[in-house]
Amino acid sequence: MAILLFIMAGLAEIGGGYLVWLWLREAKPIGYGIIGSLVLIAYGIIPTLQPFPSFGRVYAAYGGVFVVLAVLWGWLVDRKTPDLYDWIGAVICLIGVSVMLWAPRH
Repeated sequence: MAILLFIMAGLAEIGGGYLVWLWLREAKPIGYGIIGSLVLIAYGIIPTLQPFPSFGRVYAAYGGVFVVLAVLWGWLVDRKTPDLYDWIGAVICLIGVSVMLWAPRH
């Protein structure tokens, strides 16, 4: 469930931001900006559904997931092929997320 919520939050942040970008930077109709803003509000709500008790830890871990999703978004939506260093960085981020969320704590 935690990973699904991270993915949902990431897609909401990237997708909402992308719609606002299209409106402001690529002269799309204002509806793009309005929908993008609503999606960004959903992004702000989704992480609160995480079972982890620490805001900072949830957002730090989410940051790693966001990096991976941003690389994938760039590849699949913007058609910018990630290079070896993009993939290495994404893997490092996922390792960091795993350590933060699932390391044994006493």
